[in-house]
Amino acid sequence: MDTTPSSSSSSAFDLVSSALGRYIPRGGAAADAGSADAEGDRGTRPRGSGDPAAGQQEQILGALNLDRDLIITRCNVDAPVFAGLGARTGRPFVDLLPPGDVPTVTRRLRQVLETGEAHVARIQRLRRGDGSELVVSMSILPAAEPEEGLTVSVIAMARRLHLYAAETAIGTSLDIGETAQSLAESLLAWGDVAAVDLDFAVWTGEGVTGQKKGRIRLRRAALVPDRAWPEGYVTPGHDLPGDASRLLAQAVLRDDAPQTIVIPDREAVERVLGSPRVARALVPGDRSAGVACIPLVLNGTPPVVLGVAEVWRRADCPFRDSELFDLQELVARTAHHVDLARQHQREHTQVLALQRRLLPRTGGDTIEIASVYQPATPDSAGVGGDWVNSFPLPDGRTALVVGDVVGHGLGAAATMGQLSMEARALLSAGLAPDEVLEHLDETVSLLDDAESGLTAGYSALGSTCCIALYDPVGHHVTLSSAGHLPPVLVSPDGHAGPLEVRPHPGLGAEFALREPFDVHTFDAPPGSLLALYTDGLVEDPAVSIDEGIGRLADAVSTVHPWDTLQQAARHVTAALSPARQRDDVTLLLARMIGYRKGDTATWRLPARDDAPARARTRVRALLRRWRTGDDTRDAVLLLVSELVTNAVSFATGPITVRLIRSGHGLLCEVGDTGNGRPRLRRVGVFDDSGRGLHVVHRLTHRWGVRWTDDGKVVWAEVAR
Repeated sequence: MDTTPSSSSSSAFDLVSSALGRYIPRGGAAADAGSADAEGDRGTRPRGSGDPAAGQQEQILGALNLDRDLIITRCNVDAPVFAGLGARTGRPFVDLLPPGDVPTVTRRLRQVLETGEAHVARIQRLRRGDGSELVVSMSILPAAEPEEGLTVSVIAMARRLHLYAAETAIGTSLDIGETAQSLAESLLAWGDVAAVDLDFAVWTGEGVTGQKKGRIRLRRAALVPDRAWPEGYVTPGHDLPGDASRLLAQAVLRDDAPQTIVIPDREAVERVLGSPRVARALVPGDRSAGVACIPLVLNGTPPVVLGVAEVWRRADCPFRDSELFDLQELVARTAHHVDLARQHQREHTQVLALQRRLLPRTGGDTIEIASVYQPATPDSAGVGGDWVNSFPLPDGRTALVVGDVVGHGLGAAATMGQLSMEARALLSAGLAPDEVLEHLDETVSLLDDAESGLTAGYSALGSTCCIALYDPVGHHVTLSSAGHLPPVLVSPDGHAGPLEVRPHPGLGAEFALREPFDVHTFDAPPGSLLALYTDGLVEDPAVSIDEGIGRLADAVSTVHPWDTLQQAARHVTAALSPARQRDDVTLLLARMIGYRKGDTATWRLPARDDAPARARTRVRALLRRWRTGDDTRDAVLLLVSELVTNAVSFATGPITVRLIRSGHGLLCEVGDTGNGRPRLRRVGVFDDSGRGLHVVHRLTHRWGVRWTDDGKVVWAEVAR
């Protein structure tokens, strides 16, 4: 329709009004048919008819003129389909809108007033005096000079236009609640109340296969319109009573295929239910109402039923066959959207479960740990590859790992889990942080080769990781980083700032860009606080990344030594998270405690034959001061003697002996400058050597080797 005035005396309202004659018959059978439709159904639902004249009325046009205060000054909505709107001169236009739509529509009306640019063909609901609603296509046009104000044209939605608009709207979200809500809003064009009830397995994202047998469990996923419902009526998020589910299940539990069922009035509904209480839970309001129950079905052999959609309306407006056909067509077109949302919900649940399992749980005697993981969105979208992990190493140190895998969803979560577990295994095996990152770099490259990575539509190239090892004896932190943002360290005196870590490309960089991973060591005396995080916590379009890191340092510096660390982590995250969070937020706080000076002892001995005897003498004196039991003392003395003897026989000096007293045992360490790896092997009856490690193995709970810059350390743990 051309909205340009033909002369200065013509207005958009006049042009729309003059067009009404082409849509509203002035007499004859067609007019009678239109009046009959309006009287019997108040024009709220699409009609189908074999009469060509009736078919011409499927789309009806009306017009309203508004002044600058959005008050109706003229209106031409006399067609039967608009009956009950109450549009009259002097009434505010917003009175015709559902309360929830008033702010949005008012903003659009004023925008057209200010800019003079028309807003064309918005799908909108108008409210009748009896509470029912009419779906229209609404256009907002500026009034032609010299008049001021607006002309609003409304077209009662044709069946095909409504089906197309509804299907388009329903497919815009992968959230199962939003998808069900969009479907219910579209169904409202055929009735006074619309609801969507989903099988409980669909609601939770579980798999649904085959045809249901026996009772089904339904949960209400959506209900429109939004109003105050009587006590006992089932609202979204609540399970339907078993008897109420039985009524709706009649549309599902059939011998052949799920089909739509219609119950014409409240009396028939109550007879089926057999309980006034269940009727109150299912029937909206006290008026007599009929219901059409349309199953959401995925085509297959057998068909898979996802749930039931219900459309309720007054008993004096029975459903016509053409309307039931339209309802079935709409639900059939959109059932696959519900299933897509279900699959996305299941993937989200799996990813979140994996992510939660990777989060640190507790600290230990030498370190306190707290963490926060906050997805980008609270619903099923946006779960990504951020992870943090912390775990004690067998030699008494604690590993702190934070990483950010590129992308979102199940592919990113799988890569995240693989890298996290690989990092833990390699660190537990005694590898240094830079060596672990070299292995992770190779893993990411292998995951993205032509067969397993890129062909699957997912690439982890550029993922980042930072590994920090806390030594509670030396009170320092050793870390390496692959493209990750630098940790923030708060000293006991309250000074806070990012650690100076040399930048490095992310994991999986091209060979030409690869550089050795640097190892950095920083002092971390007792009382220090270390913050590891992902970029979602500090990135903000309004500030630079350096400023974001500075804000994090300021926030962490306010954490008091007596504050509960988990609560402090939540407060820091809440203070820094952007209002419009675009990425996952992950934060790990580690408060350094360390060992007391009196709980450790270290000796350096020359690699001579008398080294085992000298070590036993010093260790025996220390164990007396620690008041260690006789059995434990004898085991530790034998253990130290064997380890020092092996160091003298198979390595070079000097030899370092360290003893650490922890809450659950004693940790013995013997270091040397050799590069051979002690291995436990079978020993023959007549062999003269090779039994030392067997003695170590039997005396300890666990033992192992870690590598240093100038050699190795063999450690062993004995219970106290």
